[in-house]
Amino acid sequence: MFYPQLTNAKDLLQQYDRGYRDFRQSKLQSIDLSECCLSGIDLTQAQLNDSNLTHANLQSVNLTEAVFVKAMLWRVDLRQARLTGSRGDRATLIRANLSRAICDRAVLHRADLRLADLEFTDLSQTDLSGANLSYANLKGANLAGANLSHANLTGANLAGANLSYTQLDQAIVMNVCWDGSIVDDLDLSRAGWQDRPRKRAARRLNQDAAKIVTSFAQQVHGE
Repeated sequence: MFYPQLTNAKDLLQQYDRGYRDFRQSKLQSIDLSECCLSGIDLTQAQLNDSNLTHANLQSVNLTEAVFVKAMLWRVDLRQARLTGSRGDRATLIRANLSRAICDRAVLHRADLRLADLEFTDLSQTDLSGANLSYANLKGANLAGANLSHANLTGANLAGANLSYTQLDQAIVMNVCWDGSIVDDLDLSRAGWQDRPRKRAARRLNQDAAKIVTSFAQQVHGE
């Protein structure tokens, strides 16, 4: 299989304009592709550490097992992209659009996903430990088996999300919308409530989740 040899952003964009889409295993560390349109590109196992992809159009790209540690992806468009098994520790994804993307088994440890759109995104078994997901839209997302320990979920929308077997140890869950979420075997007992907004949260939880929060309150107050 022929993989175009790249040395910089200009080379990649020229190859892309010529119709190439297969850039698997490319080494693109610290490359600047901000505001570029690369929809449909195959970056399987590519190295994108410290790269700048701010406001880039990456719709339907294949980033399977790609590595983008500490990359800048502010406002990037990753709708319907595939990021299975990828690694983006400490990546900046503020206001990124990953709606309907497939991110199962990805590692996004300490990634910044504030205000990100993750509606109907597959995040099953994804490592989101320490990630900042405050005010992110996770409506209908699949978080089954995901690791959200120490994550910040302040103000996040988890309506209709699948949280089965999700880890939330020491996660901040203030003012979260849980309406219609699936909470099978969800343990909130070690979540970081901070100001303990249990009454506000309970009004938003579905019946099963409300029972969990009530049980937690009884344990804390010895009721």
